Amino acid sequence: MNTTTFLADMLQTIAESGRRFLSLAPREDNGDALQGMEALCETLLSSRGEASGMALAKTILDRWQSFDPGRQRDFMQLLLSRFGPNAERLEKAIDAYRAEPGPQALLELHMAAEPRRQELIRRFNLAPNGIATLVRMREVLLKLKAEDPDLEAVDADFAHLFGSWFNRGFLVLRPISWSTPADILEKIIRYEAVHHIGGWDELRLRLAPEDRRCFAFFHPQLSDDPLIFVEVALTKTIPSNIGELLMEDRATISAGDATTAVFYSISNCQEGLRGISFGNFLIKQVVEDLRRELPKLNTFVTLSPVPGFAAWLSRERQTETSEILSSADRSRLAVLDEPGWAESPETVASIQPLMTTAAAWYFLRARNPNGKVIDPVARFHLGNGARLERINVLGDRSARAMRQAHGLMVNYLYKLDDIETNHEAFAGRGEVVAAPAIRRMVPADQGSRGLSTLPLLTAANPASTQSTKTKGSKEISA
Repeated sequence: MNTTTFLADMLQTIAESGRRFLSLAPREDNGDALQGMEALCETLLSSRGEASGMALAKTILDRWQSFDPGRQRDFMQLLLSRFGPNAERLEKAIDAYRAEPGPQALLELHMAAEPRRQELIRRFNLAPNGIATLVRMREVLLKLKAEDPDLEAVDADFAHLFGSWFNRGFLVLRPISWSTPADILEKIIRYEAVHHIGGWDELRLRLAPEDRRCFAFFHPQLSDDPLIFVEVALTKTIPSNIGELLMEDRATISAGDATTAVFYSISNCQEGLRGISFGNFLIKQVVEDLRRELPKLNTFVTLSPVPGFAAWLSRERQTETSEILSSADRSRLAVLDEPGWAESPETVASIQPLMTTAAAWYFLRARNPNGKVIDPVARFHLGNGARLERINVLGDRSARAMRQAHGLMVNYLYKLDDIETNHEAFAGRGEVVAAPAIRRMVPADQGSRGLSTLPLLTAANPASTQSTKTKGSKEISA
């Protein structure tokens, strides 16, 4: 029996002992279920005994899991309305700080401003498997928040605590291989969010060959459930399309001969941990591990999807006041509405330069209402210090990629000596660090003249690669 299992069993025993001591059977209340949950939560907040606290926490979480969606929503509303800051204590702390500002008054103000539900959530975590239940609880909360923005306050407390509990110092990086236990491999298949894994045979192609690696972060309290994982291809060149990495009949190479590590899929596994950032730590740790194992590796890149490109381009095509598309550009891009356009080499060749230049504008100039880079994958990699290296038209021909990005993929380059400088440029000034060939495509003084007037890239230019359908490649979901 491993240590984690032993501790979990011991905590379960303590909780059951505490439950018997408190006579807290995990049954539905005879009266108002929500009122009963509120009473249990108040009791938990005032509890001082460890066994009784664990028993109370387990009872509350067990009941919450038995609730239907309506009652789960009501419980979140209860956390919002009844377990916020103590208003009387907060008012007194504000008055005291105004009267005599100082470290003690500031500390009291800080403590008074903390919602009581934060401490309640901390105590929920006392229950056996409490953290797993809390992650599922936040998954429900995120869906409810979309319908009720007031629940943002509750989610902020969950996110604040999760940011500490899932700190990099608590996470363990583990390699995933074909010999990893089957229950974990099943979750890799299920959680893959970028390029669909059709079953065990496809998983074996990604894990078993010598030129493939996979790494995942685990939390000690979720030891058999990965939080995030990355799939890596070891190659001699920077790839321009996903087919050349995933086709069944590709030629493998010796890991020792590889010079390039390609991060081609990064999947967050727990929806309840959305927005809790540990992906940046994953990439940096994997780079360090790969360099120790394979000293010849000198290039670290991604082959990444562009999930928002098609929607953005559609909006630009539909408005006659587009800042970047002229009427001639819109006419040329009308072919994107035709089924099967990507199967015609002539059609692809005719619009590829325009598509590549539009993509350069999308990354360098397009912003969301908050003034941030519009593409979420770009925000992640650029924020981690990568450089936008190359734009690949038809890098992914899967149905989903064609729908979301007209098949577009990009390479982000992690040049180790430049990561910190690139990060500061992006985080501090909002600057997108890009390869010179891409940056030349969008001059700073470009007005509303249309993309056709810009210096379009051709297939000979290193920022744009003509992609063809790879024989033997499977359809991949992006």
